[in-house]
Amino acid sequence: MVKRTSHEFSACPVARPLDAIGDWWSLLIIRDAFEGVTRFGEFQKSLGLAKNILSARLRNLVAHEILELKPCADNSNYNQYVLTEKGRGLFPLLVALRQWGEDYFCTEDEEHVTLVDRQKGEPVRRLELRAQDGRLLGPDDTLVSGH
Repeated sequence: MVKRTSHEFSACPVARPLDAIGDWWSLLIIRDAFEGVTRFGEFQKSLGLAKNILSARLRNLVAHEILELKPCADNSNYNQYVLTEKGRGLFPLLVALRQWGEDYFCTEDEEHVTLVDRQKGEPVRRLELRAQDGRLLGPDDTLVSGH
């Protein structure tokens, strides 16, 4: 297996996080964690992933402080994986990825899940990038600027 190049010292803020979340299994683990999955066996059942690969991905997410290992609340001898503040910060990324996937990888006749505001019970509006004055921005409307 080819070792991946680390982006730890990259000046690019898009490249650096890829060491932590740059493979599909890690993002699917994080997705499941947002949906309430906490135990190793639950992740394995949900993802159908080999134990060694799941262990490696969970270790990496813990090492990058995206998940933390805590004793289970039921006082069993098991541990659970819980999203940290840093991990919870990935929520907008997963919502954007879900919306993009629905737009470009799903057909119109496919049934979709809907992200719903827990308090109001209403569907959540799509994510949008807006200027300070409220204008909707696309890729041609922005540039990356140094300090």
